[in-house]
Amino acid sequence: MLLSTDNNGRSAWHCAALQGNLDVLQKVWECANENLTRGEINNIMLLSTDNEGMTAWHCAARRGNLDILQNVWECANENLTRGEINNIMLLSTDYEGMTAWHCAARRGNLDVLQKV
Repeated sequence: MLLSTDNNGRSAWHCAALQGNLDVLQKVWECANENLTRGEINNIMLLSTDNEGMTAWHCAARRGNLDILQNVWECANENLTRGEINNIMLLSTDYEGMTAWHCAARRGNLDVLQKV
């Protein structure tokens, strides 16, 4: 269940971030920590992209929910190396060539722009 994706290529983690549901996001994270390897968590939840090329970080920035963004950031800091965060998570672009920063800018959300 944690490793599966929907027709849009989104994991439960992506969906919770995109919908702005912090309770579900945290529950999925708890289940992942109990049942998945660190590599699976990194590759399926933190660094994977959906069919639009968006990571969960993109989804959180697009949604504009600071609590979700903060939670994804904290989870990334717990599991990813500084290089993975800087070179993959923060610089990853979707199929329109947009980073998470671009997604936040498109929405005009200054609080998210400052966080991203």
